[in-house]
Amino acid sequence: MLFGALEAGGTKMVMATGNENGEIYEQVSIPTESPEVTIPRIIDYFKDKEITALGIGSFGPIDLDKNSDTYGYITSTPKLAWANYDLVGTIKKALQVPIGFDTDVNGSALGEATWGSTKGLPTSIYITIGTGVGVGVFQNGAPLHGMLHPEAGHVLLSRHPEDTFAGSCPYHPNCLESLAAGPAIEKRWGKKAIDLKDNTKVWELEAYYIAQALVGYILTLSPHRIVLGGGVMHQEQLFPLIRTQVKDLLNGYIKTPQIEDIDTYIVPAALKDNQGIMGCIQLAKLELR
Repeated sequence: MLFGALEAGGTKMVMATGNENGEIYEQVSIPTESPEVTIPRIIDYFKDKEITALGIGSFGPIDLDKNSDTYGYITSTPKLAWANYDLVGTIKKALQVPIGFDTDVNGSALGEATWGSTKGLPTSIYITIGTGVGVGVFQNGAPLHGMLHPEAGHVLLSRHPEDTFAGSCPYHPNCLESLAAGPAIEKRWGKKAIDLKDNTKVWELEAYYIAQALVGYILTLSPHRIVLGGGVMHQEQLFPLIRTQVKDLLNGYIKTPQIEDIDTYIVPAALKDNQGIMGCIQLAKLELR
């Protein structure tokens, strides 16, 4: 069977086809512009592919309640052109195939849980730290939904006593995204993260905020493994700093084999940045079932 995958990001749309084993046959990306420009290009890509089903992992917030009148919509996004947009309905009307739908980070969590470093684990978390911060939660065999879906990139943090940066999130000046996403790094230090690789202070501060958030997730969700992905986490020197600070903040309260072996507990993404698109293939498979 041939499945379609759409990773709908705030910066770019990644479209792909693949099989039930997660093998990607073709993958292309286009910029995320307005729906009027972007959606016809997406439909045009898939319309002749003869896909059996499509999986969409989208930036959000989105409506995942199938009993809701706005199921499949992008809702209160700061990308105003996409606010209250019927993403699933518009594409389904054009392609006439089953569509699986979730957040982009839940899609990545699903990709890692199906084919990556969290395969076989009952509960895991995937966190992307890049243009924004998103948290996908895989729990008891499925992505976690609730009243909405996890928006744990916006958990509130305690500021470092020496950090005077105002924050980059328009909603929360001291949330994880506001203090640790790529734009926050650039605004705080005046350079992109890639150009700050050798500045130790940058990464010590970054680890300070990421570790705080991880401790909160560990204490509330109790994941069997945490995967960190996204552009910022390509700075591999962050991993030992984060692991050390997590253990320091837990202060011996949580005693499990996972925390004791923290190098294999907090890990990088294993699917070469394809975890999102592979998760979308799995969303398509699940919807077809």
